[in-house]
Amino acid sequence: MAARVKKDESPRTPLTPERVVSAAIELADEKGVAKLTMRGLAASLGVEAMSLYYHFANKGKILDAMVDAVFAEVELPAKDDEWKPAMRARAGSLRSVLLDHTWAIALMDSRPDPGLGTITHHDAIIGCLRSAGFSMSLTAHAFSVIDSYVYGFVSQESGLPFQSSEELADVAGGIIESLPVEQFPHFSEMVAAYYLHPEYSFAEEFLVGLDLILDGLERLRAAEVSDGES
Repeated sequence: MAARVKKDESPRTPLTPERVVSAAIELADEKGVAKLTMRGLAASLGVEAMSLYYHFANKGKILDAMVDAVFAEVELPAKDDEWKPAMRARAGSLRSVLLDHTWAIALMDSRPDPGLGTITHHDAIIGCLRSAGFSMSLTAHAFSVIDSYVYGFVSQESGLPFQSSEELADVAGGIIESLPVEQFPHFSEMVAAYYLHPEYSFAEEFLVGLDLILDGLERLRAAEVSDGES
């Protein structure tokens, strides 16, 4: 006789590609992508490792889908958005997403077989810049410099030894206390007058740098448009 299922037991949730990718991202967020294995992923889902291969041929395909999912979290410009505020908003959104998934930085543009989510994301950015009058080459330059800046900033930001202004004050204060100020006057002044200011936020550095990039791209775009009209 078959065993009766208890009333409080719910049927097993079906294994789907979405569940696999969600679990993989959760594991990568917690332990890093280098620790992601098919066996560990299967265990987190309560299935055998072979069950994963029904949906994904190998770990590489899962990584492709994970990158797609991360790109899908990033805010994209609408069709008629002005390029500069659109790129500013998209860069800020990308930074926020990558702070949640720092493991993704090394994978975002490294996949040899990008998924539709990745291509959709890139197509929207390219379309926004091209519609604003960017040449093909300047579009490539703009895409590259913006993303390189965001990836680099997030890598630095996620490795900082502080998360709040209070923690920064503790770290910076400890450095100043043990530092011979007369030997390093410029560094000491910078820490005391700037980094230890009550309203200082490292996140503001991101916006300053981003605006410098966008302003520079605007000058190049305007020059291209002017040359095209002459």
